[in-house]
Amino acid sequence: MLEDLGQQALINIFSHLFFIGIAFFALQALNFEKLIRANRVFQARLLYILLTVVIGSIASNFFLDYLNWSRQLQLLF
Repeated sequence: MLEDLGQQALINIFSHLFFIGIAFFALQALNFEKLIRANRVFQARLLYILLTVVIGSIASNFFLDYLNWSRQLQLLF
């Protein structure tokens, strides 16, 4: 039973890191320079990182929920 929890934790960690990386890659397509005030580079980078984490976490949670639901489908039959 503890093995299953450890495997699930590992899957969750890798899923979150993977989707955060994908979100970072996708956000690079946007041109944020037009939205940034002058001399606010640190704040812009912080916003970029926070957006990446939020979008990646939402996508990862969706994927993990879908994975768990698909595993529970076998309990119907």
